[in-house]
Amino acid sequence: MRNGIRSRRFLTAGAVAASVTLLAGACGGGGGGVATGPEEGDGGGKEISIGMIPWEEDIAITNLWKVILEEKGYTVTVEEVDVAPTFEGVANGDIDMYMDVWLPTTHGDYWDQYGDKLEELGTWNENASLELTVPSYVEDVDSIEDLKGKEEMFGERIVGIEAGSGLVQQTEDEAIPTYGLEGYELVKSSTPAMLEELETAIKDEEPVLVTLWRPHIAYSKYDLKDLEDPEGAMGEAETMSVVGREGFTEEFPEVTEWMKNFKLDDDQIQSLETAILLDNEDDHEAGARQWLKENPEFLEASMGDDAEGLEF
Repeated sequence: MRNGIRSRRFLTAGAVAASVTLLAGACGGGGGGVATGPEEGDGGGKEISIGMIPWEEDIAITNLWKVILEEKGYTVTVEEVDVAPTFEGVANGDIDMYMDVWLPTTHGDYWDQYGDKLEELGTWNENASLELTVPSYVEDVDSIEDLKGKEEMFGERIVGIEAGSGLVQQTEDEAIPTYGLEGYELVKSSTPAMLEELETAIKDEEPVLVTLWRPHIAYSKYDLKDLEDPEGAMGEAETMSVVGREGFTEEFPEVTEWMKNFKLDDDQIQSLETAILLDNEDDHEAGARQWLKENPEFLEASMGDDAEGLEF
């Protein structure tokens, strides 16, 4: 599955440590706005744990809902672990919910293993994708088909992320044989290493070929070109969804209803990631509050009358 820790350029302190547990304070996030406190809010101090994989969109939406839930009186614990233990933790009931399940490709194997022990709470975007990507200044390469015969241009390398990621597996098992790219070495390293190599190449205006995915904050930072995939080797568009442990819907009916209504389009995801990961890279919760203040329609759409009285 697409796992891995993000670039420290985008996620500074703490995001590179994949096993850190962040404990939320009981009184609502420590940012601006009016925190009700768990004893006063609708959550009544109920505890909710959210598994968070250090992927840009997951960090963004987890912090978004963390500050919302705390304002509603819940005590939120964010468990920052890797993909496999997150799925296992929710399936075993050790983690209450996870907000960034990619299907059918990226998390397909995990879904096959754990899906029957998870409650589907809602799909918030249906336009995620896996990509092979180059900087926009790279000429004469617009499709994955164009890569064959241009191995020397890219140093005979496709810069990938973690070996066990769905993105790398899809590239290795489908894209390379489909398009005859056996002349390339698929480098299996880490997400930070891939992003660092991408950044260095762009700084020097050198060709580079990387595995990437949408949504990703890199598209806000750089002028990139996703290669066309006429054979569909990188898979179809994916959904991003929220799941809960068994019994979540019964125990948290209010949150379940919010998750059913929770939607973000591509522009909203990009603006949310920018607010949290770029504009407030040292205080993600402050970025979430900033975005919520600037996008009050999101709360109304997701929470209806339950959004009344929330201030950020």
